[in-house]
Amino acid sequence: MIDGRIPRVGNGIDIHPLEEGRPMWLAGLHWPQETMGAAGHSDGDAVAHAICTALLSAARLGDLGTNFGTDDPEQKGVAGVTLVWETGERVRGAGYYIGNVTVQVVCNRPRLMLRRQEAENALTEALGAEVSVSAATSDGLGFTGRGEGIMAIATALIY
Repeated sequence: MIDGRIPRVGNGIDIHPLEEGRPMWLAGLHWPQETMGAAGHSDGDAVAHAICTALLSAARLGDLGTNFGTDDPEQKGVAGVTLVWETGERVRGAGYYIGNVTVQVVCNRPRLMLRRQEAENALTEALGAEVSVSAATSDGLGFTGRGEGIMAIATALIY
């Protein structure tokens, strides 16, 4: 029996390299002006993937690969918001209430803050619980600073 009075916290991280000519999907949004997108089995949305990992971790349901593995051909090219929705269903199905999720993306491009509210709305709608989004650059340091990849870190609170 799950005691709903005790909150559970989960953390998630997701990292994707960028690839020329691939569509950019980030935080549930398409960024058509970007010439490089995140490589991956799905749409490569690191923000959505970090959210899923944080929720799955909090509910002790495994991780992204366990639930939506690359060996599943149905997951090829799947939208990050679809994974967020499905993860929310799995977490609620395990008897938990989702309090909120916060996620920070580290990248130089795209300029997420220009569409932050739109991203929060898309992710909140997909999850059925509040999602807040923030962004940071790495001041030119590391793979994110060189524009070689994107990283997202999420924290989920469930009851």
